[in-house]
Amino acid sequence: MKKKYIYDYPRPAVTVDIVIVTREKKPRVLLIRRKHEPFAGMWAIPGGFVEMPETLEAAARRELFEETRVRTSKLEQLQTFGDPGRDPRGRVISVVYLAQVDPRKLKPRAADDAAEVGWHDIHRPPPLAFDHSDILACARARLKEKFTTKAQRAQRK
Repeated sequence: MKKKYIYDYPRPAVTVDIVIVTREKKPRVLLIRRKHEPFAGMWAIPGGFVEMPETLEAAARRELFEETRVRTSKLEQLQTFGDPGRDPRGRVISVVYLAQVDPRKLKPRAADDAAEVGWHDIHRPPPLAFDHSDILACARARLKEKFTTKAQRAQRK
C-alpha cells in the first residue's frame, strides 16, 4: 500500500487572476463587480481558485471564461502575489496572467461570481478589491516596458 505524504505545515490556497487589457491608444482593463463576499459590490480583476487537477494556465482560462465569457489565445504569466494579508479568507497566493486583446472581437458579459463586467481606464480604475490595485500597477509597468522595448527596436531599424 502506497503511503500518502502528509506535511506538518499549513497549506495556502492558490488562485489565478487575469489582467485583460485592450490594444488601443488609451488602453482599458476588463474588470468584474464581485457578487459575493469578500468585497461584494467592488470591482476586481477576474480570477479565482485553482482546482486540484488543473494547470495554472488552464485555471486562468477557466476563471476568465466563467466570470466574463471571454476567451483569449495568448496569456503571459505576469507575477505571483503572496503577501499574507492579501485575502481576508486566509493565506492565498495568486499567480497573475496578462493578455492584450482587440476589444472589438470580444463581447464580455457577467457570469458566475461576477455581478457585472466592464471596461475601465487602465490608469484610472475604480477602487479595487484585494490587492488588485497593486496587480494592475504591475501590469501597467509590464506594458510600458514592452512598449518601450518595441519602440527602441523600431528606432534601430
